[in-house]
Amino acid sequence: MIEVEHLTKRYGGHVAVDDISFTVQDGCIYGLLGPNGAGKSTTMNIITGYLSATAGTVKVDGHDIAAEPMQAKACIGYLPEQPPLYQEMTVQEYLLFVAELKGERKKVARAASVEKAAARAGLQGMERRLIRNLSKGYRQRVGIAAALLGAPKVIILDEPTVGLDPAQMIEIRALIHDLGKTHTVILSSHILSEVQAICDRVLIIAHGKLIAQGTPEELAGRLAARGTISATAQGSREAVLAAAAAVPGLSDLRVTAEKGGEVSFTAVSEAGTDLRGALSLALAQAGCPVLTLSAETMSLEDVFLQLTETPAADPAPQADAAQMPNAGETVPAKPAPDAAETSTPAPSAELPAAEETAAEETAPAAEADGPAQQDTPATPEATQEKGDAPHGSDL
Repeated sequence: MIEVEHLTKRYGGHVAVDDISFTVQDGCIYGLLGPNGAGKSTTMNIITGYLSATAGTVKVDGHDIAAEPMQAKACIGYLPEQPPLYQEMTVQEYLLFVAELKGERKKVARAASVEKAAARAGLQGMERRLIRNLSKGYRQRVGIAAALLGAPKVIILDEPTVGLDPAQMIEIRALIHDLGKTHTVILSSHILSEVQAICDRVLIIAHGKLIAQGTPEELAGRLAARGTISATAQGSREAVLAAAAAVPGLSDLRVTAEKGGEVSFTAVSEAGTDLRGALSLALAQAGCPVLTLSAETMSLEDVFLQLTETPAADPAPQADAAQMPNAGETVPAKPAPDAAETSTPAPSAELPAAEETAAEETAPAAEADGPAQQDTPATPEATQEKGDAPHGSDL
């Protein structure tokens, strides 16, 4: 459904997205995961056509987003982190306006599309209420309903549950799960449990690079190459450790407790395979009955932290080498002055990079708002009944 090949986006000397390639299959829910500043919103904005890429290609249902923007965008329904809503419109007025922008010219067909999208988003009974009077959860629903108009094949949601209370989050998650039955869905989120519960596949981005992709289970299994096994066996300390040490691929044996003829210990599986069976057999053959035996499994949070924290140290040495050669070697009391000296000249040397980096993740809606004005030239005509209330700056 979506093919991204060697996607790169630079702002001056800053690389926001660095040679990313991936494929989104039809009928799946994909989670785009990454820390602030990783490049998630930039990637989404390029896929949806709000930003142009420095290099690389994006194809949506076979249409190149740069060469065939109208055909590609017709396949996409997009909800930015801050939905571009006209506060002085009612829900029905706004959805009718969006439906007309998306090419639904016939009044009857437009009304039918709005009614269907509103029902799908759970907005029954809210059609005549002013958007400014809605809760944040219902505003998100209005944004999702707007994304559904035009019958897009792909729904892209940027932080759809941010700022919602727990009850609203559960409702929106259920709605996204329901949308996944009929659409291909891509959502970005900082909430790991949310991605693990909703998404079929996960794409993890850090420092502008795609560092891992797969199902949550695949990622955990792939990264658990050094899986930890915990066990308790009866016998002497020497006999238990000798039996465990004889298991091929098992290392780093550590006794955690020893009491009443029972020895508890942990071991590391270097091969990434489950060695519990081999360990149990070795202990039994050595005359050390096994009382407990378990393997620690990695959650999506463990995977995320391991992947994103490992390369996090790379940018710092580069900055230190260029501007503060000894910053990495200072004692703990001195990093603050060094960091201040390092960060002060950076904006003057690469001002566009600093501005764009801040815009990318701290205010992703700003990226969407600008292009949205260009994509909605019909705003004045479509909102004549509202006078001066809705303006492009709101969108």
